[in-house]
Amino acid sequence: MDLQDILKLDFAYLSTFSKRKDTDWGALFCNENQPNYYDANHAHLSDRCSDPKRIVDEVVSYYENKNIVPRFYIYKIEEQQDLLRELNDRKFRYEEMISTVQLWNGKPVAKDRDKRITVEVVTAETYQEALTIEAGIPEFGGMETVEKIFEEQFSHPAFTHYLLRYDGIPCSAACLFADGDQARIESVATLKEFRGKGLIGEIIRFIQEETLERGIRQLWIFPINEMVEKVYQKYDFETVAQVKTIHSFLRGKSIKEIHEGK
Repeated sequence: MDLQDILKLDFAYLSTFSKRKDTDWGALFCNENQPNYYDANHAHLSDRCSDPKRIVDEVVSYYENKNIVPRFYIYKIEEQQDLLRELNDRKFRYEEMISTVQLWNGKPVAKDRDKRITVEVVTAETYQEALTIEAGIPEFGGMETVEKIFEEQFSHPAFTHYLLRYDGIPCSAACLFADGDQARIESVATLKEFRGKGLIGEIIRFIQEETLERGIRQLWIFPINEMVEKVYQKYDFETVAQVKTIHSFLRGKSIKEIHEGK
């Protein structure tokens, strides 16, 4: 899988909730309504930069003028050593990330389902139930961040949200982002007290059925850690790439600290 293909889908996803400004060195993403949402507010670099000082000056000025923490998502790390040194000199923190990319192999979906389980598309009537589930996952950033993201995604035609009930109780949620004949599953969440029942698999299988009916050619998922990667493998997602990146930020929490609920 070529990195540019991965980034193309990622850019389409980011552009649904963030304004993108292309530059001669990469791109700036910004959403002033969600200043604490990292994916919506960062400078993206995937090619080697020739003038690190100018780029860092530009990024710092752009975000600080909007009262947003300057941050970078940096790809092709081996080519970005000059930039990393400049960021270090400017007191930026950084963390190395390995993003796993998984692709569904398209195997037929088993139709048998526990009769206690139902899956439905989220509507205005069930909006709050789905939001409550996603906001209850610390890795997603808490209610303040999730509520704004959910609102924007729900109103965007590229997203479809799903809600799973167990014995009538809403307990699991996920969403599908579609771009042409490609799609990715996002925001997979299950309430803590309902984990261990295989509910993640049930909602994933439902979404797989939906993508087949919609004629989607490729279905992607991006697990947040190795444990989640292994869970998705049970449902016929194959790991096709490990993308190494650096998240560099001037202040605030790292992504790892957010995922750990710190």
